Amino acid sequence: KGIYDEALSSFFRNIDTRSGGDGPDIYKGKICSLKARALLIDMEEGVVNEILQGPLRDVFDSKQLITDVSGSGNNWAVGHKLYGCQYRENIVEKLRKTAEHCDCLQCFFVIHSMGGGTGSGLGTFVLNLLEDEFPEVYRFVTAVYPSGENDVITSPYNSVLAMKELNEHADCVLPIENESLFDIVNKIHQMINSGKLGSTVKQNSLVTSSASSAKTVQEKPFDAMNNIVANLLLNLTSSARFEGSLNMDLNEISMNLVPFPRLHYLVSSLTPLYTLADVNVPSRRLDQMFSDAFSRDHQLIQADPKHSLYLACALLVRGNVQVSDLRRNIERLKPSLHFVSWNQEGWKTGLCSVPPVGHSHSLLALANNTCVKPTFIELKNRFMKLYKKKAHLHHYLHIDGMEQSCFSEAISSLSDLIEEYNELDATKGGPRTDPSRLKIAV
Repeated sequence: KGIYDEALSSFFRNIDTRSGGDGPDIYKGKICSLKARALLIDMEEGVVNEILQGPLRDVFDSKQLITDVSGSGNNWAVGHKLYGCQYRENIVEKLRKTAEHCDCLQCFFVIHSMGGGTGSGLGTFVLNLLEDEFPEVYRFVTAVYPSGENDVITSPYNSVLAMKELNEHADCVLPIENESLFDIVNKIHQMINSGKLGSTVKQNSLVTSSASSAKTVQEKPFDAMNNIVANLLLNLTSSARFEGSLNMDLNEISMNLVPFPRLHYLVSSLTPLYTLADVNVPSRRLDQMFSDAFSRDHQLIQADPKHSLYLACALLVRGNVQVSDLRRNIERLKPSLHFVSWNQEGWKTGLCSVPPVGHSHSLLALANNTCVKPTFIELKNRFMKLYKKKAHLHHYLHIDGMEQSCFSEAISSLSDLIEEYNELDATKGGPRTDPSRLKIAV
């Protein structure tokens, strides 16, 4: 019974199924058939098949799937060099088709993992394609980084090879760690089970999956973990989809939060997190919500921005919040946060008046902060342990177009990135010097 409006049209097309499915979209009217503006690519068809058998199967256009049978065997070179060349034309054609249906193409979201072969290899190949085919359109990457206890032995190779591509071809990267997502899901669970919230979990809520018992989360936590990432993207795009007194374009995020082209890794934190659990939570006080956004419990990556250096910070607020509330909280939090000397006023704010379902307000904080450095250092160390011994290298080098120089370039690209963060960190705590005024010769 829904109505197709601006908010829906950003992620979906409304298609008249009677005209063979590829006819013109229906605007401003009843919903006939929604199709996601998405392209699903996976070299292991089982993963996409699972989606096509799930509750969302009708939302994805069957013409917008690209799959292979065998997968990339946890090998970046297979995904990037082999499948990249093989599927290039197909991917470009399907991308163009999807893009042509947009009235005003604002940006691409590339959502992929870093540890496996297809996610890291083909994922970054698609990123390069987007830059070639649509150089003017911003590329936002949501990359899931592997944890230390990862079951893929070659994941350090894959991640570092992919990092080089992200450094060069992405406009903004929102790194996400599986460990953080897992911790958040467990915390939500403890809160529900301890009964602290005095809450009842709705029977068919997403976090408790289709079996409707809270137990199933331990067995298959991925739905709940993916949900957190989905919420991140929803909050990120809310200003583009709904009315608000201070709307914020996605392109403004890149413009305001990325002072140096390579330092485009943003730490995200979400509050409240219970959205996922459909829990009837008492609404947090506004000020508490801002404090939560700067606590480690609410971050999607394990890092400590409070004790590191901020280059810039964005607060995207949803709900009935005034600009004065924003200013008050920024003034309150500012003394405890270290901003780089040349950008002491480095705050970007967005106010969207429509809150998420079931909440009075929510907040997404995006910080461009040097605290991502330890994640990269750990990645580099894990890479070097394998690389010093030349372990598993032959699996990569027998792929056409893959040479050992690819590895040395990738590790030096990562080392340069770490060095850039080091240089910024070295300025922390120094005296605040106001730049000298220009003297104008008369």
